[in-house]
This record gives sequence, structure tokens and C-alpha cells, in this order.
Amino acid sequence: MKIKKILFLCTGNSCRSQMADGLANEHLPNFQIKSAGTKPTPVHPIAIKVMEEIKIDISNNKSKIFSNEDINNADLIITLCGGAMETCIVDNRMNNKHIHWSIDDPALAEGNNDKLLNVFRETRDIIKQKILILKKEYE
Repeated sequence: MKIKKILFLCTGNSCRSQMADGLANEHLPNFQIKSAGTKPTPVHPIAIKVMEEIKIDISNNKSKIFSNEDINNADLIITLCGGAMETCIVDNRMNNKHIHWSIDDPALAEGNNDKLLNVFRETRDIIKQKILILKKEYE
């Protein structure tokens, strides 16, 4: 299957899918990348900070809700949480290729600033690893 358009979906489109969007745009330049959520909330400031650490700017990204058009136009849909996967499957919109990456939501982490930064960094690094694997598979 020829993949050109990738859609990253999670619940809030504030952390995981935003980091995936930034990383994919960096590492998959030949693909059209989009991210969205089932219940969008503003991009998390710690997600912006940990992406800045690796020289990827997502500070101007806006959270958005996914549409039928987004689903139908994507060649590959990657859900990053169970809620997004269930919403898409229940709505019977998964006509395209689908991959699920079960990644804990860093926004739910608790602790001091250092602990939170480390949780977001771990999430970023997990997503980066998966995107580099994706790159090997589809380029």
C-alpha cells in the first residue's frame, strides 16, 4: 500500500498526537501529516517544551477535532490511545489502514515539574522510536 497521508488521533490532540505530528513532519518529509482529537483541548505547554528540547517547534499548533473527511482522506490512521481507537471503530470510519500505538497520556502524570518533564520526554521518545520504525516500513 502506498502511504502519502498520515493522521494521528488521540483524545485531546494536546500531547501525544501533537508530538507525533511534529516528529512525523521532521522525520517523514515525503508524507502529509495531520493530527486531531476526539475531544480537543489546548496544546499542552510541557509537550511544547519537550519538543523544543529536540528543536521541533509545535508552539503554533492548534488542537482540532477530527472529521469524516480527515478519516476518509488518510492513507494511514494511527491512534495513540484507546479512546480514539474506540471512537473511530465504533463510528465505522476505519476504511483505511489503521495502526494503534497504546501510549499513556503524559497529561495525566502527577508530580513535581522535573517528574512531569521526564514523563513527557519518555512519551516523546517512545513516539519518535515508533515514527522511525514507520519510516523504515514506508519509505
